[in-house]
Parts: sequence; structure tokens; C-alpha cells
Amino acid sequence: MPSLKDLRLRIASVKSTRKITSAMKMVAASKLRRAQTAAEAARPFAERMERMLGTLAAGMAGQAGAPAMLAGNGSDAVQLVVPVTADRGLCGGFNSSVVRSTRHLVAELQAQGKRVLILPIGRKGREALKREFAPLLIEGFEGLGRKGISFAEADQVATRIAEMFAKGEFDVCTVIYNRFLSAISQQVTRQQLIPFPVPAQEEASSGPRAVYEFEPGESEILAAILPRNLATQVFRSLLESQASEQGARMTAMDNATRNAGDMINALAIKYNRSRQAQITKELIEIISGAEAL
Repeated sequence: MPSLKDLRLRIASVKSTRKITSAMKMVAASKLRRAQTAAEAARPFAERMERMLGTLAAGMAGQAGAPAMLAGNGSDAVQLVVPVTADRGLCGGFNSSVVRSTRHLVAELQAQGKRVLILPIGRKGREALKREFAPLLIEGFEGLGRKGISFAEADQVATRIAEMFAKGEFDVCTVIYNRFLSAISQQVTRQQLIPFPVPAQEEASSGPRAVYEFEPGESEILAAILPRNLATQVFRSLLESQASEQGARMTAMDNATRNAGDMINALAIKYNRSRQAQITKELIEIISGAEAL
């Protein structure tokens, strides 16, 4: 049974931990507001660009002059997977969910005989995947978004992916990130970046469609817009991931603060009972000694 001193030290330690988790919760809540606003503001542009490119790509599909980012290399033997995680932990299952989805995707691709490369964004993802897929990892990115995600950082990642594709280092690129739904809910999302996924014929023709007139030709416009769309989609995934990270951290720290409070109450009850038992024992010893005299 722990002594009263041990219980006092443990209560003080848990109280200190509760102060830290409470402060981290408030910091995450403050960052979440900005990150959520940025993620929600980027969605309409990214979705509209993707929809417009889908309409344009549907008309160019199968044509000889289609850009490589649309038509691909004619093969899918080498797959590049880009998992987006955080550089820090203490955010619940945020990082582990992306890592788990990456492991499943890599296993599926390898079972199909594909060669897989992994370009991790975030230190936690690299550390987790290094244990199992060290030979597949290539140098990724860390430290993005320390002062908020900027488009320049997303463009840096997109440029690296585009250069690898131009050199023929991979055929298909897929990004995996957490899409922000709410502070307590994030959805792991897989999105193919290269080649641009052309919508199915029935999907492209269903519902009302906007009519576009292009000048110059469609192939020239696609060649110019596809790299910009790549940077836009990477930017969107980084913003969604950052908002999801702050929401997951706020929720995790709130739960940790509540658990610390429950532990303090349980330890206080145990301390009071032990103290009362010790006082009762001392009184019995005093009374027994007095009666013996």
C-alpha cells in the first residue's frame, strides 16, 4: 500500500499533467478556428477546379495529344503513395489512421504485383512507416505549416511530385489525408493526383453540365492547368490535415484533462481513507498504552 507521501506526490504530479493538457487543449482550440476557416475556404475552389478539369478531361480522354498528367504513362506498375501526417503526437488517432490506411493500400498494391514508393509528409508518418516499409521510403517533407499552411509549401510538394513523374520514377500518385468534418470527426481520404482521374462516362453525362469554350485548344489549357491543379489539391489536403490535427488534439487533450480530474478525485479519496486509517491506528495505540498503565 503506498504511503501518504507517495499519494501526495502522485496527486501533485497528476495536477501538473492536468494543467499541461488543459493548456494544450486551449491552444489547439485557438489554432483550430483558423485552420478550419482556411480548410473550408479552400474547398470550393479546389472542388470547382476538379469539376471543370473533369469536364475538360472527359472530352480529351483517349486522344493522342492528351498531356501526360491526364493520360498517364500507359502503365501503373510503379505507385507513389503520399501519406499526410503531423510532426507531433498527442492528437488521438489522427496519425495512426493515416498510417493504417497507407499500410492497407501498400499491401493491396504489392499483392497486385505493383512497385510502391512512399513520400511521407510529416515526421510521425515517416517514423511509423519506417519500421515496416523502410526500403520503400524516399525523402519527404517535415515542418510544413508551423506558421500556417501556405500555398508556397504546397507548391513545393507538388513540384517535387511533378518532377518525379516527369523523370518516370512513378506512374500513379495517390495522396492519403484526413478530411476535416468536425472537431471530433475526421475522415481518412484517398485521392489520386496523377494521372488526373477522368470521371466515368455516365457520371460525366449525368445532370446539368456547364458549357465551356476554350481558347487556345484544350490540350494547351490542360498542359497549363493540370500542374496548377496538382498544387491546389496538395494545398487542400494539407489544409484539411492541419484542421483535422488540431481538432483531434483538442479532443484528445479534453479527454486527458477529464481523465486527470477523475484520477485526482480517486487518489484524494484513497489519500483521505489512508490518512483516516493511520489516525485511527495511532489513537488506538495511545488508548491501549494509557489503559496498560
